[in-house]
Amino acid sequence: MSHSTQQTTSRALVLGATGGIGGEVARQLLAAGWKVRALRRGGAPGSRTDLGIEWIDGDAMRADDVLAAARNCAVIVHAVNPPGYRNWNTQVLPMLDNTIAAATRFGATVVLPGTVYNYGPQTFPVLHEDAPQRPLTRKGRIRATMEGRLRDASRNGMQTIIVRAGDFFGPLTRNSWFAQGLVKPGQTTGVVQIPNAPGVGHQWSYLPDVARAMVMLIERRHTLDAFANFHMAGHWDADGTEMAAAITRVMARHGVKVKTRRFPWWLMTLASPFVTTLRELQEMRYLWKQPVRMDNARLVDALGEEPHTPLDDAIGTTLEGLGRLPGKPSAKGFSYP
Repeated sequence: MSHSTQQTTSRALVLGATGGIGGEVARQLLAAGWKVRALRRGGAPGSRTDLGIEWIDGDAMRADDVLAAARNCAVIVHAVNPPGYRNWNTQVLPMLDNTIAAATRFGATVVLPGTVYNYGPQTFPVLHEDAPQRPLTRKGRIRATMEGRLRDASRNGMQTIIVRAGDFFGPLTRNSWFAQGLVKPGQTTGVVQIPNAPGVGHQWSYLPDVARAMVMLIERRHTLDAFANFHMAGHWDADGTEMAAAITRVMARHGVKVKTRRFPWWLMTLASPFVTTLRELQEMRYLWKQPVRMDNARLVDALGEEPHTPLDDAIGTTLEGLGRLPGKPSAKGFSYP
């Protein structure tokens, strides 16, 4: 892929570069010739100092830290979230406000990995970018407020790019339904749990594909609207069994027989009053009870095509990265292909 002088000398700030989507976008920006800066309390995590990222010691909750890190950056990727779904009420919006202030000051484009939480069931089963946002949940209301603030800032001269996708899976995505719900953490996968209600479709997105789409949009940002939001089609599991079948096929190639069973929602219901993460996941159960499919026509119009890794290839890379294949250690940090 060729890059213009502007692209190879541009700098991006990634907030949340140690997370799944933030780390993958950072890696792909580096591969595309960008200079990448990352803000993290304590600076560089030891295992990642040699990857070309400029690590800055700071906190996304501190406006001055974000402002200092954003200097000379053309893009700010806002991929930071409080860990374990905790403290959304007190941290999510202040962190975004700090990003907006820095982007406005330096004329940077803000890139946000979006979610379907913003939308209520009245917009299902096919979800378009500009459908009314009437969320059912607390997290959904916060996400809708985030997008509202970005839209307001875009009316005042700041550019925003939002990419919404289905449930993430990928080799470095540990805090996900795939890594925590479908396959059992920490051991070779022998059982796959199916969270869907019987016959209900579900949308999945391979994280490297999502990051690739974001980088492609970033490199085309001068052709996009001030507030540009896009949906990815990802991998559509038409009846809730196709993802489990793909995992079964991949594991069979490694000599492992896989059993499937229904996800034990009853157990989550019993435990959720005592475990914050389970309580937050329980709140999103409605997304497994009805099909939600995103229309990607706008993205295809902008890019020509959606980045799309074949499902079995994506599953194989994901299981290997998570340490779920026999004899394969889990991936540490993020690495080049």
